[in-house]
Amino acid sequence: MFISDQETATDMLQYEAIAKTVVKLIERTPGIPITIGVHGDWGAGKSSVLKMAQAALEEKEGVLCVWFNGWAFEGFEDAKTVVLETIIEELKRARPTSQKVKDAAKKLLKRVDWLKAAKKAGGLAFTVATGLPTFSQLGDLIGAAKTALGKSAKELTRQDIEGFADETTGIFKDAEEDSVPAHIHAFRKEFIELLEAAEIKQLVVMVDDLDRCLPSTAIGTLEAIRLFLFVERTAFVIGADEMMIEYAVRDHFPDLPPSAGPVSYARNYLEKLIQVPFRIPSLGVAETRTYITLLLIEAAFGSDHDGFKKLLDAAREDMRRPWLSEGITSKAMASAMGGANPPAAEQALVLAGQLTTMLAEGTKGNPRQIKRFLNSMLLRKEIGEARGFGADISVPALAKLMLAERFKSDFFEEIAREVSGASDGRSVRIKKLEEFVSTPAPVAAEATKPGTLSKTKPGKANPPDDIEDWAKIDWIKTWASLSPSLADVDLRPYIFVTRDKRMLLGGTGASTQLGQLTDELMSGSWMAKTAAQTAQGMTAPFAEELFDSVKLRILEEDSFTKQPAGVRGLLELVKARPELESRLVEFARELSVDKVGVWPPAAFGNAFTDSTARLEFQEILAGWAVQTENKPLQKASELSSKIGAK
Repeated sequence: MFISDQETATDMLQYEAIAKTVVKLIERTPGIPITIGVHGDWGAGKSSVLKMAQAALEEKEGVLCVWFNGWAFEGFEDAKTVVLETIIEELKRARPTSQKVKDAAKKLLKRVDWLKAAKKAGGLAFTVATGLPTFSQLGDLIGAAKTALGKSAKELTRQDIEGFADETTGIFKDAEEDSVPAHIHAFRKEFIELLEAAEIKQLVVMVDDLDRCLPSTAIGTLEAIRLFLFVERTAFVIGADEMMIEYAVRDHFPDLPPSAGPVSYARNYLEKLIQVPFRIPSLGVAETRTYITLLLIEAAFGSDHDGFKKLLDAAREDMRRPWLSEGITSKAMASAMGGANPPAAEQALVLAGQLTTMLAEGTKGNPRQIKRFLNSMLLRKEIGEARGFGADISVPALAKLMLAERFKSDFFEEIAREVSGASDGRSVRIKKLEEFVSTPAPVAAEATKPGTLSKTKPGKANPPDDIEDWAKIDWIKTWASLSPSLADVDLRPYIFVTRDKRMLLGGTGASTQLGQLTDELMSGSWMAKTAAQTAQGMTAPFAEELFDSVKLRILEEDSFTKQPAGVRGLLELVKARPELESRLVEFARELSVDKVGVWPPAAFGNAFTDSTARLEFQEILAGWAVQTENKPLQKASELSSKIGAK
């Protein structure tokens, strides 16, 4: 099963109400240009709203709906000309047999070509002013001529280029377009002529993913719309996070004053470009529960399944008043499915009840993040099936562990380390935690008469020492109270499929213990010392393998400006197993001088008891002290050498 993350016209979130409002607003302003903003965080469903509005508008006579994805054209030199060309080409495609449309479009495209050619000239008609283009301008002119004449660079002759320059310059001379306002006015006039030639009552342009673009692209797109295309019979629906567009304004115009009264200049600029804003709200708890259920049912049965369609209709009716919603109940599910609920439907209800609160809070009601979580869960279940141990994985238990992994990674890491070292794969600490949270809360002592003993009702005792830190965190206590209980579950299969970066579990007890000790030495906490003491009783080959395992994990880090947590584990391991000092020297030698901070001299300075290893490290330290690539390391090494000499 897989839940698609593409924009969809299937409304599971009551977004159709926003789309209908957008369509109605466009219909009521046919002769007036309008820009409408559909705002929301990434993954909030903006593209889906635009798709729903587009589907409704395309059914209306005389309306042409064009889709423009700003992100798809990221990296193009000039966003303005890309927008103009795209919309003109779409108008040509909409009326492929009309010669009037072809002629009007050709005239406009020549203007766009010339605009591209003259972009770097500092004016719109450099040949008029100077008669001679620069080398950069000449390159732009050749590119524009290739487009206009339909020839390759090799096919172009001098006469072609001069003729193209004369023709385009003539256009600008006719319109007196040495001034930018005159050029814009002429373009807008000819754009209206193109709409009339195409017999379009209203052109609606859906602009998507603008908030993913670089600031210059975002601003260029909005300015092209406002300056060139914002004419009668046009509407622009712009899907973007308004905070990102405000950031683009500030970045593109860094010299703007910080504010103008209660509203910033960036906000004023945005409001000038986008007249009517719609903000997509985050999902609440009720909407999240319904959304999870519908996603899982659609993934299990398909969007064309009659049961899913009936359930979707019931959910839409229920969500008309979300403050009264009970979510999709087992009874509603059975009614949609035509009788008893299939196992997949029952599981969807269970998972929705289990995940809703924490996903709504953790994702801040973001639909895309909810989809990503569910997809990851379903994928990991499939991995278990493919590896042959799918029967050992219960999806509700997997979902519970994944909540910890997603929202409390340190807590999850502790569980993984304990489970990896347990012979039965069970977590004693989780069992204690679940027992602790299930114990009734303390009840205050009853009032008694003077001179008599107080009577106290039984209450919750203090948590055991090894879960005391967990018991202080409300999120973890809520997590522990979720069904199902994990106290008596072998969690090793779950840990195996949830570890994306590395797998702790191998086929032998030795490799399992190696992974557990490696994680503990990498933790940078008191567990590193405990792990090193455990390694004292291991064989020499195992100790060497453990050292190398930790070293490789450290060297996988991206930055060494601060001391990596695993270095403490190596030092503890070398202290417990002095025969590994030579390996520590080699590790110090492998550190890249240009990437480390000032920590190595102090970290390794007192680590060596063997005279040979100490002498070799002093040579490394001397090398650090004379190199000039890393001045902070050089000074730290010089200081460490002086202290060592004393």
